[in-house]
Amino acid sequence: MTILLIENHEDTVTYMKRFLEQLGHEVVVAADARSAANAVNAHRFDVILSDIRLPDGDGWTLMEQIRGKTPAHAIAMSGLGSAGDIVRSHSVGYQDHLIKPFTPDKLREMLKKAELVATHGARRNLQSRSGTSDII
Repeated sequence: MTILLIENHEDTVTYMKRFLEQLGHEVVVAADARSAANAVNAHRFDVILSDIRLPDGDGWTLMEQIRGKTPAHAIAMSGLGSAGDIVRSHSVGYQDHLIKPFTPDKLREMLKKAELVATHGARRNLQSRSGTSDII
């Protein structure tokens, strides 16, 4: 999958980029909201992993701005983990909310979910165009 990683902490970027690439993903990094918005306008991403606290804004406002421009599965990453924070993430368009710190296994689980959703959605879209459907 092609992943947009929006994170401004260099150590976190280094670790996550290496981890995601070892899993076989292509990773584009944006360190702030402006760079992320530009990347979304220029590329197609399967997944967006975004920190909520960014140097030039927040991930919630960013998602409100880009949600209509990308079908990517969006995952918020934040130390903000109250029920209200999670609800807010979902309300602006994130499908998932990872609370920092999180384990590599938790991130891998979220990426598998994103891949399943994308695969299922693509299959459903193909079936609707061909007029066939599977009942499971």
